[in-house]
Amino acid sequence: MNPTNRTVVVTGIGATTPLGGDSASTWEGVLAGRSGVRPLEGERFADLPVRIAAPAAVDPEDVLPRPVARKLDRSAQFALIAAREAWADAGFTAKAGEDSSIVPERLGTVIASGIGGVTTLLDQYDVLKEKGVRRVSPHTVPMLMPNGPSANVGLEVNAQAGVHTPVSACASGAEAIGYAVEMIRTGRADVVVAGGTEAAIHPLPIAAFANMMAMSKNNDEPTTASRPYDKARDGFVLGEGAGVVVLESAEHAARRGARVYCEVLGQGLSADSHHIAQPEPSGRGIAAALQNLLDTTDLKPSEVVHLNAHATSTPQGDAAEIKALRKVLGDELDHVAVSATKSMTGHLLGGAGGIETVMTVLALHHRTAPPTINITDLDEDIEADIVRDEPRSLPEGTIAAINNSFGFGGHNVVLALRTV
Repeated sequence: MNPTNRTVVVTGIGATTPLGGDSASTWEGVLAGRSGVRPLEGERFADLPVRIAAPAAVDPEDVLPRPVARKLDRSAQFALIAAREAWADAGFTAKAGEDSSIVPERLGTVIASGIGGVTTLLDQYDVLKEKGVRRVSPHTVPMLMPNGPSANVGLEVNAQAGVHTPVSACASGAEAIGYAVEMIRTGRADVVVAGGTEAAIHPLPIAAFANMMAMSKNNDEPTTASRPYDKARDGFVLGEGAGVVVLESAEHAARRGARVYCEVLGQGLSADSHHIAQPEPSGRGIAAALQNLLDTTDLKPSEVVHLNAHATSTPQGDAAEIKALRKVLGDELDHVAVSATKSMTGHLLGGAGGIETVMTVLALHHRTAPPTINITDLDEDIEADIVRDEPRSLPEGTIAAINNSFGFGGHNVVLALRTV
């Protein structure tokens, strides 16, 4: 069975984020314009130049049984929780093979992380130094592996068509979803559980990001620190969590009578080849990814009414993204409602593309564009229709939306979704 160019749809969503422990509470928090950023407590954060972050609203160890949680890095814990929600939301009642509507050989997982099990690695090194070799956990290696979240989700659902982990920094989650689309489109799988996860709220990553001047140091006003497009923006705020979708061929979804949220049209990819960390200031690479999307799908710029922007709240990055959109979409950008949900969730790094795809799915499903908060003085270089402070209704009829994700190393991923 090798059908190609099949239509791919979203049949399930799941999330655990700084705004809520599932997709519904996260969506509610986003529509309310609530910030998940707060001060970091504890002595180990006290001397850092950045002492704010957006931790998960629900600790995964409060959700997972202790025997399960203790064998998983925090990033894998988030991924498993989001995947379980998405799997159930898609209407599956058990793992593949036990649920007769999906066979294991036609099921895959693609769960990405930009950093992987960094907290396990750092914490176990502390154990080694302080308590000795015999106290290092025997679970350390499978916990710290970047493919650990995808592998554990694959074990959970009995995926045998392939278990994959693309790593492209902050574009990882979006690239995972794009890879999953291709798995289905080329006939390698009928169903793929895909998304991104991250758990890097630890002194070392925070110190490193802060020293490279990437993070906001607005410690005194944490809830307003993430401020995309504002003139006073000074860097991103680190968040944690996961966002996962269940993707399925339209034929397979129809056969089992699944509810369909929307269609995933495809992805656009490019690389900046500019700098290991800085965005290319003209937006050349981003524009190339968007043009690649238009060239390889039937998406028309006039269909696009909503965009969940990468918009991390960095001075260069936010402006470059808008320049790229204007270059490719031209005047059509004027009717695109642009949302920057990182203003509320912070930046989930490799998890960003996952959770922001979930938000884009819900925006189309509910025909509502989420707000962008914390813009008090809009940068005049941002020539786009930014949805500010309050949600906005989206038009009736067939509409499309785009989710942008970009990462250190110059990775650019653009995903397109459309109502069905």
